Amino acid sequence: MSESDGSGELDRTIGLAGALTIGVGTMIGAGIFVFPGLAAGRAGPAAALSFAIGAVIALLVALPTSELATAMPKSGGGYYFVSRGMGAVLGAVVGIGLVFGLVFASAFYLVGFGEYAAQILAEAGLVGGTDAGVGPVELVAVLGIALGAGLTVLSVFGTENTESLQNAVVGLLLGILVVFLSVSVTDILGVHGTQEPTGEFAPEGFATVLSTAALVFTSYLGFAQIATVAEDIIDPDRNLPLAMVGSVVLVGIFYVVTLLLTGYTFDPATLEEFGETAIVEVAEAYLGVVGAIAILIGGLLATLSSANASILSASRALYGLSADAIVPERAATVNRRYGTPHFALAFVGGTTVALVALGETEILAEVASFLHLILYGLICVALLVIRRRDPAWYEPSFVCPGYPVVPVLGAVSSFALIPFMENASILIGSIVTVVAFAWYLAYARDVELKD
Repeated sequence: MSESDGSGELDRTIGLAGALTIGVGTMIGAGIFVFPGLAAGRAGPAAALSFAIGAVIALLVALPTSELATAMPKSGGGYYFVSRGMGAVLGAVVGIGLVFGLVFASAFYLVGFGEYAAQILAEAGLVGGTDAGVGPVELVAVLGIALGAGLTVLSVFGTENTESLQNAVVGLLLGILVVFLSVSVTDILGVHGTQEPTGEFAPEGFATVLSTAALVFTSYLGFAQIATVAEDIIDPDRNLPLAMVGSVVLVGIFYVVTLLLTGYTFDPATLEEFGETAIVEVAEAYLGVVGAIAILIGGLLATLSSANASILSASRALYGLSADAIVPERAATVNRRYGTPHFALAFVGGTTVALVALGETEILAEVASFLHLILYGLICVALLVIRRRDPAWYEPSFVCPGYPVVPVLGAVSSFALIPFMENASILIGSIVTVVAFAWYLAYARDVELKD
C-alpha cells in the first residue's frame, strides 16, 4: 500500500547515462522517425539545413541552461530559472507553458508511436484498412493512448523504472540507427550498391528552410528536459552540462545525416505522401524488407522513449510549480513508497492521452515548439538578468562560454523562429500563454518566491 505526504524531496537516482538517454531518447525519436517525410517533403535535402539551424539554436540555449542548472538543480528546470531571474509572473507563464509544451510534445510522440504500431500490425496482417474493426485513425489513437497510460503508471512506481526503460530503449535504438545509416550512406555515396542521389539540394527553394526549422524544432526539446528533472540527477554539477550539451551534439549529427539521406533518396512529393513513416520506405530502398522491419521496430522504440522522457519531465515541471504554490500544492505530493509525484504524473498522463485523440501531428509538434521557444528565449534573458544582479546564492559550477554573446544570440534566435510557424500553432500557443497569465492573476499573484 502506498503512502503520500503533502510535499517532499525527490530521490536522486539518475546518473550521467540516464540523463543522456533522457535527452537523446527524447530528441532522436521525432527527428529521425517522424519528421523525415514531413520535413523533406517540404524542403527536400535542404531539410538537413533546417535541422542544423535547430541544432545551433539548441546549443545557444543549452549552454546558458547548463550554467543556470548547476546553480539551481531543481525540478521545474526552465520555470525555476525564469522565476528566480525575472519574477513570479513570468515564471508562472513559462512554467505553465512548459508543462503544456511537454504535454503537447508527449502527445505528438504517442501519435507517432501509434502510426508505427499500426503499420506493424498491418504488415503482419493482424489489421486491415477501413474493413478492420477499428479504422486506421482510431487504431493509431487507441495504441497511443494505451502507451501513454502505461508509461504514466510506470513512472508512478519509481523514476528508476523510467531510467532503466530509457537506457535499454535508447541503447538498442542507437545500434539500429548506426547500422542503418552506415549501410545507406555508403550505398548512396557509391562505396557499394547501385543507389544514386536524386534531385537537387533545395528543389522548393530556400524559403521553406526556416518554416521547416520551426516545424522540426520539437526534435530538440530533450536537452531542456534534462534540466527539468535536475532534482532527480546524481552529481548535477558534472552531469547536467555534460548531458545537455552532449545530447544536442549527438542527435544533431544523426539528424543532418538522416535528412540528407532521405531527401536524396525520394523526391519531396513522394516523401510527403509517405508521411510520418517515410523513413521506413528509405530503409527498404537500401536494406530491403529486413531494413524496413528494423526501422519499424526502431520507430516504436524511438517514439516510446520520447514519450517516456517527456511525461516524466512534464510531471517534474508541474511539481516545481506546485512547490512554489503557483498551482495547487497537491501536485507536489510525493509518494513515500516510490518517491514520485503521483498526482502530477496523473494530471500530465491524463491530459496527454486526451490530446492523442486529436491525431494532428504537425499542430501538436508546432505548439510544443512555440511554447518551448518562448521558454528558451526567456531562459537566456534570465541568465543575463541574474548575472547582472549577482545574488549571493548564485554559484554555478559551469560557466556559459562566450557570455554575453551566447545568451543574447540564444534569446534572439529562439524568438525569431516563431513567426515562421503555422498560424494555427501560434494561435493555440498564444492561447495557452494567455490562460497561464490569467491563472497567475487569479490564483498565484500573492506568491512570494524563495531563492
